[in-house]
Amino acid sequence: MTDKNHPKYSNSSRGFLSPALRCWLAPVFSVIWFTACGEAVPPLESTDPPRTHLIHVASNGWHTAIIVPAPPLIATDALPEVVDFPDAAFLEFGWGDRTYYPAKEKTLGMTLSAALVPTSAVMHMAALKTPPKDGSSELEVISMKLTRSGFRNLVLALAAEFERPAGGRAKPVSRGLYSNSHFYHARGKFHLFNTCNTWTARMLREGGVPLSPAGILTADGLINRLRKALANK
Repeated sequence: MTDKNHPKYSNSSRGFLSPALRCWLAPVFSVIWFTACGEAVPPLESTDPPRTHLIHVASNGWHTAIIVPAPPLIATDALPEVVDFPDAAFLEFGWGDRTYYPAKEKTLGMTLSAALVPTSAVMHMAALKTPPKDGSSELEVISMKLTRSGFRNLVLALAAEFERPAGGRAKPVSRGLYSNSHFYHARGKFHLFNTCNTWTARMLREGGVPLSPAGILTADGLINRLRKALANK
């Protein structure tokens, strides 16, 4: 994708791992996928309230992110970091390892540390003019509508993920992966059993999407389960 206001997933995330390293990690993911403990899928949110808030989940085959419209998010007055993106039409949120995710050059040591050792996390937040389109720049995008309460719950969940030791607004700790984006220190620990895709599933569930994060480790695992969840609504 050449538009600097869109996510460069193909350059910033998909290229994190060499083909050989992906093959090395694939059996590990497979074992975890089949041995992960099951968790009951949450009940569907009531169909009575209208679903008016359109959000998007974007995947490059390895990493996933959540994209929400900026005006209703700002209206919740729940996420003070929006002041860093005054002209945003949409805001993207991605979560990951504090060392590995922001690094321009990924190493084998970083990859193994991120996967095998619980490490601190960062939040990647970016301003977009438009959400990415499905199939553009090797991206897979799923769009869904949330109720007003579901959207607010999602925003509150996202806001709670920022690390704010002094309270108030979290400050950017480094530049983001593409134009008009920043990294912030985030809560939680990243590891093989709690990946960016596990996190995305957990956030969506907070928004009322009938999706269990249990056993979700890969982007494909998340996308497949999300499609099934939406098809059954």
